[in-house]
Amino acid sequence: MTAYAIGNLRPPAHLDEQVFVYMERIQATLDPFGGRFLVHNAPLEVREGAWPEALVIIGFPGIEEARAWYDSAAYQELIPLRADHIPGDVVLVEGVADGYDASRTAAAYRAEQLASTADQG
Repeated sequence: MTAYAIGNLRPPAHLDEQVFVYMERIQATLDPFGGRFLVHNAPLEVREGAWPEALVIIGFPGIEEARAWYDSAAYQELIPLRADHIPGDVVLVEGVADGYDASRTAAAYRAEQLASTADQG
């Protein structure tokens, strides 16, 4: 199942030189794990709420590859080049399986909530 590294970053108006070095070197850390940029600071069309930050999404073949990339010595060496100059949040998350149906998830959540309410009452 596909997995993603998602960055919600808050870049300053002026980027430090180390950020450019990070950007120049990151792809080499992704390649051994099948990682590729899917979104990289593209303009956002906010439809609900507020999203003042920059969005980065990197896709991986699976969660193990995403974890291995993030934990790799090559990427750990790069992190300070970005993190020391651009604050933000980074998460790893699995995607949904082929054929995923949100209505089945809703039914399971509903049943779980009803059971929990019945236990309390």
